[in-house]
Amino acid sequence: MYKYPKIILTLMMIVPWFSLAFFGKKAFKRFLPASLFISLVVKIECYIAKKRKWWWFYEELHPKLSRETPLIIGPFFVGSLWILKLTYGKFKEFIVFNLLIDSFFTYYLMNVFQKLGLGSLVRLKRLNLSLLFLIKSLLLYAFQYVKDRFIEDTEVG
Repeated sequence: MYKYPKIILTLMMIVPWFSLAFFGKKAFKRFLPASLFISLVVKIECYIAKKRKWWWFYEELHPKLSRETPLIIGPFFVGSLWILKLTYGKFKEFIVFNLLIDSFFTYYLMNVFQKLGLGSLVRLKRLNLSLLFLIKSLLLYAFQYVKDRFIEDTEVG
């Protein structure tokens, strides 16, 4: 167990945001709604996961923040922005990229989280976590597609 889990969680929440200096204002505005949407979906998923004991995070940054908050507003939110920027419009690349990142999290980082005493899967198998990630990635892409195709068309016309 690591001595300073709150430092890791704080860094996990803050460091990804520095990458947005290279993102671009136009892309940020374009992909922000989809990233906010999928982050809300993950927040709801975490509520369900807590009730069903799918996973457990041992440490919290603050009593008023859920234990998953550093992951949601750090790597998940910022990662969703980057994934959309790099692969949106190329569905096969989007799926492959997501599968690689999600598998890295599921099959490697979850082990690291457990060794550091940050969290672990409880009643959810890794394959099921992978399927949840796949569903969320499809929702992310679908939201962006609908936004680009229908919402922005109505704003222009």
